[in-house]
Amino acid sequence: MSDKAFRLLERHQRLDELLRRAQSKRFADPLEIARLKKLKLAMKDRLARLARRRSPAY
Repeated sequence: MSDKAFRLLERHQRLDELLRRAQSKRFADPLEIARLKKLKLAMKDRLARLARRRSPAY
């Protein structure tokens, strides 16, 4: 795994943890939850793009 992929994966995991904490609060902020979900999805998309570039084309 490349350094870039590793950093993206770490960031994705941190965002996942922050999202879980935000959702578990008694008075969860829907805007904060939406922001975290968007960031998490963006990290997932970047990881997928990176994986597609690294895999051989058949």
